[in-house]
Parts: sequence; C-alpha cells; structure tokens
Amino acid sequence: MSTETKLWLIRHAPVDGPRGVIHGPDAPADLGDAAAFAALKARLPASACAVCSPARRTRETAEKLGLDPVDQPAFREQDFGAWTGRRHNELERELGAAYPAFWNSPASNRPPGGESFVDQIDRARAGLALLPAGEVILVVHSGTIRAVLAIALDLAPEQALRFVIDPLSLTRIDRLENGWRVVAVNR
Repeated sequence: MSTETKLWLIRHAPVDGPRGVIHGPDAPADLGDAAAFAALKARLPASACAVCSPARRTRETAEKLGLDPVDQPAFREQDFGAWTGRRHNELERELGAAYPAFWNSPASNRPPGGESFVDQIDRARAGLALLPAGEVILVVHSGTIRAVLAIALDLAPEQALRFVIDPLSLTRIDRLENGWRVVAVNR
C-alpha cells in the first residue's frame, strides 16, 4: 500500500472586494473568470479528496471547480488579528513607522491579536499530518501554500515568503515516504 500523497494546492479565486484590505474569512470570491476555472478544473484528478480552509472564498472556489471539500481549520490564512478588515494605508497612517517595521520581518512578527507566519507553518504542518495518502486537492490561501512549501523544501520562513502564489494558480507537490518532491509552483 502506497503512503505517497499527491497534493494539488490551489489558491482561491481573487477576493470580490476592495483592494488594499486585509480580508477576513467571510470575504467572497470573484468567480467570474470561467476560462480560468475551466482550465484549472481540467488539470485536476477526478477522484481526489478535497479539502479547503474554512474561509468563504476557498469554499466558493472549490465548489466552482465542482469539488465538495471538507473544511480544515489548520489550512486557514494567517490570522492578522486586529488588522483584519483594515486597509494597509490606514494602518500605516495610524501606526507610523511601526507598520512598515512589521513587514521588515513578517515571518516572526505577530500583528496585535494575530499570529506570525511561523505560527501558520506550524498549523499547516499539523494539517498535513491529517491528510490521507492518494490524491488530495487543497483549496487554500497564498500564505498556506507558502507554509506548505516551507515544510516541503525545509526552508526558513523568510525564504518561503518569497514565493509568488497567484489567485487560481496550481502548486503540485508530493509527500513521499521519506521526503517531498516539488512538481510545480504557481502554475
């Protein structure tokens, strides 16, 4: 019996809302790009287990792809605490130099009442341990995909934050018996 897991990591569709905002879990997805959804759906395995974060935009994206996902809180986006729902430019005006200073070391810094990217990596690691062998589609967030890449590639969190993960992109990695294999990132 194989213990290999083929992970199909999909970043949710763009948020259907204002730009420059740290969106909360209830932000809806913009599901209007039919061509992108069709192309992505054609690449996915037909009989895979599907998992998403509890955020509305990941569930809506998964359903638009014809999936019936199970919510897994371990794969939610990084919690930005008191900054959630706020605009970046408002936070910078309000906090002054402290706001850009946070972004100078975003892997280990925590927003007020939130969590760091390091915390998100720990959560993602726990979530990965719960996944079965076989084909698994994860419809999640850019931060979650970066966290999984940090785990798979044994990267320092700061290095993993360098990955660009576009909306509706596909990242493919395999969890092998004795390690990981990266097939594609941000396709």
